[in-house]
Amino acid sequence: MISASDFRKGITFEKDGIPFVIVDFQHVKPGKGAAFVRTKYKSLINGTIREEAFNPNEKFPKAHIETKQMQYLYADGDLFYFMDNETYDQIPLPYEIVEEALKYVKENDSATVKFYKGKCFMVEAPNFVELQIVECEPGVKGDTATNATKKAKVETGADISVPMFVNEGDIIKIDTRTGEYLSRV
Repeated sequence: MISASDFRKGITFEKDGIPFVIVDFQHVKPGKGAAFVRTKYKSLINGTIREEAFNPNEKFPKAHIETKQMQYLYADGDLFYFMDNETYDQIPLPYEIVEEALKYVKENDSATVKFYKGKCFMVEAPNFVELQIVECEPGVKGDTATNATKKAKVETGADISVPMFVNEGDIIKIDTRTGEYLSRV
């Protein structure tokens, strides 16, 4: 059990059987009345964010999140298959869970798969990936004086804003947390 007075960023806890992670917190001791913990927390299942004040003595069960590095194998209809790198077990996951990671993960790439009570709830791409540009407009000479960007499509199908000097066929490095172009490789 974890008490509300122990809340810190990144701590996971259960409330009403749902796992949450602390996004922000503040211990408040007003001049009058009892102290409380103002908290902003996010559901690990559906991503909704809530704000709530807790009594520092309230206790919650700690949510144990299991994290595994798994390899993305292939897609079969609406299911996407991932293989555990240690046991070689393959698990099918629905599109809703892998949707964000698929923007940056190709077949045979590794991804972080998170489980809560044995059930997968999230797939995360690595923080940085290198992907090839398969479609983009050519840069126009003279457009490089400012920080002008253009849209480009990478091999996974994601649209990325890139500088004008980047061309089709180039391999670029992308920050998957923000979806931003970092550099050419």
